[in-house]
Amino acid sequence: MAISDPGPEGSGAAPPQPQQPESAERAAGPGGPAPGPGDGRQTAPPGTRQRHPAILEVEQQRLQNVQLRVADWITAFAGSMNFVYLHIALFAVWMLLIERSPWPTLTLIVSLEAIFLSTFVMIGQNRQAAFQQAKADHDFTEQELELKTNTQLTREIHALTAELHKRLIENPARQQS
Repeated sequence: MAISDPGPEGSGAAPPQPQQPESAERAAGPGGPAPGPGDGRQTAPPGTRQRHPAILEVEQQRLQNVQLRVADWITAFAGSMNFVYLHIALFAVWMLLIERSPWPTLTLIVSLEAIFLSTFVMIGQNRQAAFQQAKADHDFTEQELELKTNTQLTREIHALTAELHKRLIENPARQQS
């Protein structure tokens, strides 16, 4: 989406409107406008990212559980470069300043940390699996509803076509009167 610079403040000119992307023009097609608020489909305001309902549901459930929020925070921190830098600094201080023979105690600490971090990795994998399952369930439900709607519309179109055929083709005398 191309957005022009509105110019200096106080110029009195109205900011230019963002241009509609070509894909949105194609989505409108010959049948009318692109999906909007009145057609039952959700649309995101311009400039925002629309999120899958399954993501929102899983995030809401996780926010309600303190243990899962703590696990998410630890997992996010353990997967960052700050975690790496902190460990480099701590290990260097430990080996150079704290113990004369640091390896036995340091090995024990690192092993315990690895056990806990692997647990948080598994929690993260379970979280991802739960999200994927929720998304798959939601998508399946939506696709089934779409299929039923399309089937019903096809039946109605067939019935209307048959009625038109019956009135116009099979009963031409009616048209001339």
